[in-house]
Amino acid sequence: MTPSLITRLCNIGMKPGISPATQLITTRRICRAIADQLDAIRSERRALRRQAEKLKAFLPFTRQSIAELVERASEHQKATRSRAWGALAGFGQSLMFDREGLAQALGFDLMCDLLGVNPVHRQQASADGDTSLRGVAYLSQLEDSAGHKRGDWGTGGPLYRACHAAMIRFIRECPEDQLPDPFAPGAPFGPKLLPSLSIVGK
Repeated sequence: MTPSLITRLCNIGMKPGISPATQLITTRRICRAIADQLDAIRSERRALRRQAEKLKAFLPFTRQSIAELVERASEHQKATRSRAWGALAGFGQSLMFDREGLAQALGFDLMCDLLGVNPVHRQQASADGDTSLRGVAYLSQLEDSAGHKRGDWGTGGPLYRACHAAMIRFIRECPEDQLPDPFAPGAPFGPKLLPSLSIVGK
């Protein structure tokens, strides 16, 4: 997808009086285009790294060529990748907070229709109680569940990937003293706390 098409989609999404359905559709299309661009850059970088791996069979004569390929891979479209990833994270932050109130304006069923959520999964999401955009697209990973199964961590529908990028950016940029310690006692990776015992009187 070309940048001009992304710009046109952004212009559609920012029109005054746009319906919530059109806003969600254009947001998904934009996020999908950005995610596809990031995937293409990742694939091109992997191809360069594979070339470097093949040359390792001819060491030490190929040491310089390997170093050049590794450097090219890490620098390949670095600025474009950074801008695209920042834009995706920005959309993700907007979706996580849903300040425009898209989920409420659309209603749960229409939102699920637009996100391609399987009717069976809708019942589970509704029973779980988180019927927000964040809950359906990111926490439950139900976007496009009618078409395919969930992928690996970090992969999924365009709105999931946008929200995931926003979470990664938050973790990277949040001051360390404000992040919880996952290895603290009682935390997910920390030692388990001993149960508090008390003596019961007779």
